[in-house]
Amino acid sequence: MTCAQAREYTAMFLPLIEATPNDRHVVIAPPFTAISSMAESVGGTRLELSSQNVHWEDDGAYTAEVSPTMLLEHQVRYAIVGHSEPRKYFSESDEQINRRARSAQAHGLIPIVCVGESDEQRERGEAERVIRRQVEQGLEDTDPDKLVVAYEPIWAIGTGKTCAASEANRICGLIRGWVGASELIIQYGGSVKPGNIDELMAMSDIDGVLVGGASLDPESFARIANYQTS
Repeated sequence: MTCAQAREYTAMFLPLIEATPNDRHVVIAPPFTAISSMAESVGGTRLELSSQNVHWEDDGAYTAEVSPTMLLEHQVRYAIVGHSEPRKYFSESDEQINRRARSAQAHGLIPIVCVGESDEQRERGEAERVIRRQVEQGLEDTDPDKLVVAYEPIWAIGTGKTCAASEANRICGLIRGWVGASELIIQYGGSVKPGNIDELMAMSDIDGVLVGGASLDPESFARIANYQTS
């Protein structure tokens, strides 16, 4: 979104989450150019901000990167790292992702560390091995009490394919066991929409969701934030 679109979105979205239960955290990760505009719009509200990435250095010759100190200046609290698209398009390694996560934590940001397998890896029976490697290398020397892990099966993102809630829950349970932290917050991301949010959030090991396309519409995202429990 542009800055103007982000402000318009926020004006429409905030009234829709006024009655959302207080124990739910609602976070939006706008593009870097819109963070400042959105920060002005959400100040004093329950809506929190995340960046879509963060670098591991405070300063230096890292053209096109954004440092944690730059983000903190705009009231950003979270930082997504290891998203499937930087992994795919920019060949981000688990080591780089780990450096980003550790830097975020060192500056008081909460990293949202994304892990997940491709369609080819799942077809070859490598899903668990791949995800475990991403978890072990990506979370090395991080504090599990100050991060979020997001399981996003790449094959279920924008493809029309869906990951069954039970399978998503199984993988999230494995991640919790591998990390060894029972209170670790684990999200599921992959074609999350109003039609499946209630089922996903009824799962025992899914604590939240990382929403893609469905978050671009305020009413759609609000329905997800206001998921129904039985």
